[in-house]
Amino acid sequence: MAENSSNGTTASKTQAKRASTEAKKSAAKTAKATKKAATKTAVAEKNQAQVLIESVVDLPVGAVLSVSDKVSEIVEPWTSRTKAEKELKAYRRKIEKAAKRTERRGTTARKRATTEARKTRKAVERDVRKRQQTVTSTATSTFKTGRSEVERRVKQVSEQLSAIR
Repeated sequence: MAENSSNGTTASKTQAKRASTEAKKSAAKTAKATKKAATKTAVAEKNQAQVLIESVVDLPVGAVLSVSDKVSEIVEPWTSRTKAEKELKAYRRKIEKAAKRTERRGTTARKRATTEARKTRKAVERDVRKRQQTVTSTATSTFKTGRSEVERRVKQVSEQLSAIR
């Protein structure tokens, strides 16, 4: 029995030792994982900050380069007399082309307006002629009716006068 009791105690010490070792390993793993996660987060934040700083620097540099290119494009044709004359001819052609286009549009609009006015005038003249004919025929028939009525009454009065005499 003494062997069992000492054996039992040895077994519990071994188990305790194992548990302690496992706890230490587990704590070390957790610490290592935590450190790794913190490092990963720090690297990600560093990369993000770096990208942001690069953007802040790249934007003005790119703007300056774009402006420089545009200025070069504007100044380039004017560096020599022949290039300047070519550029002026090109501008003149563009202006003449735009003027002709505008003139054509104006001509088209004027012709359209003239045609529309002519159509409207003819329609109004037609309507006025119809009304004039209606008024003339009504006036003529009224005049004829009135004249025949007057002639009838004159004849009637003349007959009455003849009868009195």
